[in-house]
Amino acid sequence: MLPIIIGAVLAIVMAFLARVTNFDRDRSYYAVVLIVIATYYVLFACIANEAIISEIIVASVFSIIAIAGALRWPILLGLGIFMHGVFDLMHGYFITNSGVPEWWPAFCAAIDIVLGAWVIYLVKTKKLASMSLATPN
Repeated sequence: MLPIIIGAVLAIVMAFLARVTNFDRDRSYYAVVLIVIATYYVLFACIANEAIISEIIVASVFSIIAIAGALRWPILLGLGIFMHGVFDLMHGYFITNSGVPEWWPAFCAAIDIVLGAWVIYLVKTKKLASMSLATPN
């Protein structure tokens, strides 16, 4: 239960800080967040020296979703982060990776689901969709 609470609190803090600092003023912020989130399982696979290819494939799918969300369909950013939370909960059923800490799936799922819901809210209320990728002035 503690990993879920910590994950949810961290997601709220992360969303708050992104708002306060204006880091989320464009869609690339949440795209980078999704890509980084997805690559943790690759790190764990490398630590255990198993399931590396499977984890790279999954991380690549989430990375493609992140890029498509940043460039064209911002709703994919929220959905991708949220769906990674669902993936966290089901990861052990599909991929055997002994490098994943026991507490990680619940912790990461809490972050992903809360943060994904926040990004979906931002897109639906047009607080993110209207923002474009940052361009040099």
